[in-house]
Amino acid sequence: MEAFDAASSFDTAVCFQCRKCSAGCPATFAMDLLPDQVVRLVQLGQQETVLQSRTIWVCASCETCTTRCPNGVKIAELMDGLKELAIRSGAVIDQPQVAALHQTFLFDVGLRGRVFEGALVPMYRLRTTSIKSIIETGSWKDDLLMGWNMFKKGRLPLVPKGIKGKSEIRTILRTSKTREKS
Repeated sequence: MEAFDAASSFDTAVCFQCRKCSAGCPATFAMDLLPDQVVRLVQLGQQETVLQSRTIWVCASCETCTTRCPNGVKIAELMDGLKELAIRSGAVIDQPQVAALHQTFLFDVGLRGRVFEGALVPMYRLRTTSIKSIIETGSWKDDLLMGWNMFKKGRLPLVPKGIKGKSEIRTILRTSKTREKS
Protein backbone atom coordinates (compact mmCIF):
# COMPACT_ATOMS: atom_id res chain seq x y z
CA MET A 1 0.00 0.00 0.00
CA GLU A 2 0.95 3.59 -0.59
CA ALA A 3 2.59 5.67 2.14
CA PHE A 4 0.14 7.16 4.60
CA ASP A 5 1.06 10.83 4.95
CA ALA A 6 -2.42 12.25 5.42
CA ALA A 7 -1.58 13.39 8.95
CA SER A 8 1.15 15.74 7.78
CA SER A 9 -0.74 16.84 4.64
CA PHE A 10 -3.75 18.00 6.64
CA ASP A 11 -2.12 19.09 9.90
CA THR A 12 -4.14 16.68 12.01
CA ALA A 13 -1.66 17.10 14.86
CA VAL A 14 -3.46 20.25 16.01
CA CYS A 15 -6.70 18.32 16.64
CA PHE A 16 -7.34 18.04 20.37
CA GLN A 17 -10.41 15.85 19.99
CA CYS A 18 -13.07 18.38 21.00
CA ARG A 19 -15.53 16.40 18.83
CA LYS A 20 -17.22 19.51 17.41
CA CYS A 21 -16.76 18.01 13.94
CA SER A 22 -18.67 14.87 14.88
CA ALA A 23 -21.34 16.75 16.81
CA GLY A 24 -22.19 18.85 13.74
CA CYS A 25 -21.88 16.21 11.04
CA PRO A 26 -25.25 15.45 9.40
CA ALA A 27 -24.09 12.01 8.17
CA THR A 28 -22.83 10.38 11.39
CA PHE A 29 -25.92 8.16 11.56
CA ALA A 30 -24.51 6.17 8.61
CA MET A 31 -20.82 6.19 9.62
CA ASP A 32 -18.87 3.41 11.27
CA LEU A 33 -16.29 5.90 12.58
CA LEU A 34 -17.05 9.45 13.63
CA PRO A 35 -15.05 12.24 11.94
CA ASP A 36 -13.00 12.88 15.10
CA GLN A 37 -12.16 9.17 15.24
CA VAL A 38 -10.94 9.27 11.63
CA VAL A 39 -8.68 12.20 12.49
CA ARG A 40 -7.32 10.33 15.51
CA LEU A 41 -6.69 7.18 13.50
CA VAL A 42 -4.89 9.25 10.87
CA GLN A 43 -2.74 10.75 13.65
CA LEU A 44 -1.92 7.23 14.83
CA GLY A 45 -1.11 6.01 11.30
CA GLN A 46 -3.91 3.43 11.25
CA GLN A 47 -4.05 3.39 7.45
CA GLU A 48 -5.87 0.12 6.90
CA THR A 49 -8.65 0.91 9.38
CA VAL A 50 -9.26 4.36 7.93
CA LEU A 51 -9.11 3.39 4.26
CA GLN A 52 -11.51 0.49 4.73
CA SER A 53 -13.99 2.48 6.78
CA ARG A 54 -17.44 3.33 5.57
CA THR A 55 -17.07 6.87 6.90
CA ILE A 56 -14.81 8.27 4.18
CA TRP A 57 -17.39 7.25 1.57
CA VAL A 58 -20.43 8.39 3.55
CA CYS A 59 -18.92 11.86 4.09
CA ALA A 60 -20.86 14.34 1.96
CA SER A 61 -18.01 16.90 1.97
CA CYS A 62 -20.47 19.51 3.23
CA GLU A 63 -17.63 21.05 5.28
CA THR A 64 -19.68 21.42 8.45
CA CYS A 65 -16.86 19.65 10.30
CA THR A 66 -14.21 21.95 8.83
CA THR A 67 -16.24 25.04 9.70
CA ARG A 68 -16.75 23.91 13.28
CA CYS A 69 -13.10 22.96 13.93
CA PRO A 70 -11.54 25.51 16.31
CA ASN A 71 -8.06 24.57 15.09
CA GLY A 72 -8.70 24.71 11.37
CA VAL A 73 -8.25 21.02 10.57
CA LYS A 74 -9.59 20.62 7.04
CA ILE A 75 -11.51 17.45 7.78
CA ALA A 76 -13.67 17.46 4.63
CA GLU A 77 -10.53 17.79 2.49
CA LEU A 78 -8.92 15.03 4.53
CA MET A 79 -11.90 12.75 3.78
CA ASP A 80 -11.57 13.50 0.04
CA GLY A 81 -7.85 12.79 0.20
CA LEU A 82 -8.53 9.51 1.99
CA LYS A 83 -11.01 8.51 -0.73
CA GLU A 84 -8.35 9.07 -3.37
CA LEU A 85 -5.77 7.19 -1.31
CA ALA A 86 -8.18 4.27 -0.85
CA ILE A 87 -8.76 4.05 -4.60
CA ARG A 88 -5.05 4.29 -5.45
CA SER A 89 -3.98 1.79 -2.81
CA GLY A 90 -6.52 -0.81 -3.84
CA ALA A 91 -8.22 -0.87 -0.44
CA VAL A 92 -11.48 -2.78 -0.13
CA ILE A 93 -14.10 -0.06 -0.51
CA ASP A 94 -17.17 -0.44 1.69
CA GLN A 95 -19.29 1.77 -0.58
CA PRO A 96 -18.38 0.89 -4.20
CA GLN A 97 -21.28 2.90 -5.65
CA VAL A 98 -20.05 6.05 -3.90
CA ALA A 99 -16.51 5.37 -5.10
CA ALA A 100 -17.85 5.03 -8.66
CA LEU A 101 -19.72 8.33 -8.34
CA HIS A 102 -16.56 9.99 -7.01
CA GLN A 103 -14.51 8.72 -9.97
CA THR A 104 -17.23 9.62 -12.49
CA PHE A 105 -17.49 13.13 -11.05
CA LEU A 106 -13.72 13.70 -11.36
CA PHE A 107 -13.72 12.29 -14.89
CA ASP A 108 -16.54 14.66 -15.91
CA VAL A 109 -14.77 17.66 -14.38
CA GLY A 110 -11.63 16.63 -16.27
CA LEU A 111 -13.57 16.61 -19.56
CA ARG A 112 -15.37 19.92 -19.27
CA GLY A 113 -13.81 21.79 -16.38
CA ARG A 114 -17.08 21.48 -14.46
CA VAL A 115 -19.81 18.94 -13.92
CA PHE A 116 -22.52 18.50 -16.52
CA GLU A 117 -25.36 16.68 -14.80
CA GLY A 118 -26.84 15.63 -18.14
CA ALA A 119 -23.83 13.39 -18.65
CA LEU A 120 -22.88 12.62 -15.03
CA VAL A 121 -25.86 10.42 -14.21
CA PRO A 122 -25.73 8.34 -17.42
CA MET A 123 -21.95 7.88 -17.07
CA TYR A 124 -22.40 6.82 -13.44
CA ARG A 125 -25.19 4.38 -14.31
CA LEU A 126 -23.10 2.80 -17.07
CA ARG A 127 -20.16 2.50 -14.68
CA THR A 128 -22.20 0.77 -11.98
CA THR A 129 -24.89 -1.17 -13.88
CA SER A 130 -24.97 -3.15 -17.08
CA ILE A 131 -27.08 -1.87 -19.95
CA LYS A 132 -28.88 -5.21 -19.95
CA SER A 133 -29.84 -4.75 -16.30
CA ILE A 134 -31.00 -1.17 -16.90
CA ILE A 135 -33.27 -2.38 -19.71
CA GLU A 136 -34.53 -5.51 -17.93
CA THR A 137 -35.39 -3.74 -14.68
CA GLY A 138 -36.89 -0.75 -16.45
CA SER A 139 -34.86 1.61 -14.25
CA TRP A 140 -34.15 3.72 -17.33
CA LYS A 141 -37.76 4.90 -17.11
CA ASP A 142 -37.19 6.29 -13.61
CA ASP A 143 -34.01 8.04 -14.76
CA LEU A 144 -35.82 9.49 -17.77
CA LEU A 145 -38.72 10.73 -15.64
CA MET A 146 -36.36 12.30 -13.12
CA GLY A 147 -34.42 13.97 -15.94
CA TRP A 148 -37.60 15.27 -17.54
CA ASN A 149 -38.82 16.73 -14.25
CA MET A 150 -35.45 18.41 -13.68
CA PHE A 151 -35.46 19.76 -17.24
CA LYS A 152 -38.97 21.24 -16.81
CA LYS A 153 -37.77 23.07 -13.71
CA GLY A 154 -34.70 24.41 -15.51
CA ARG A 155 -32.36 22.23 -13.44
CA LEU A 156 -31.02 20.07 -16.27
CA PRO A 157 -29.62 21.85 -19.31
CA LEU A 158 -29.29 19.85 -22.52
CA VAL A 159 -25.93 21.36 -23.42
CA PRO A 160 -23.08 21.94 -20.97
CA LYS A 161 -22.09 25.53 -20.28
CA GLY A 162 -18.63 26.48 -21.33
CA ILE A 163 -16.19 27.86 -18.79
CA LYS A 164 -12.99 29.79 -18.88
CA GLY A 165 -9.92 28.08 -17.52
CA LYS A 166 -10.61 24.50 -18.67
CA SER A 167 -6.93 24.00 -19.37
CA GLU A 168 -6.01 25.17 -15.86
CA ILE A 169 -8.45 22.68 -14.31
CA ARG A 170 -7.06 19.88 -16.48
CA THR A 171 -3.55 20.87 -15.40
CA ILE A 172 -4.59 20.72 -11.73
CA LEU A 173 -6.13 17.28 -12.17
CA ARG A 174 -3.13 16.03 -14.16
CA THR A 175 -0.71 17.45 -11.58
CA SER A 176 -2.56 15.79 -8.71
CA LYS A 177 -2.55 12.44 -10.58
CA THR A 178 1.17 12.79 -11.22
CA ARG A 179 1.77 13.59 -7.55
CA GLU A 180 -0.35 10.62 -6.50
CA LYS A 181 1.74 8.22 -8.59
CA SER A 182 5.05 9.39 -7.16
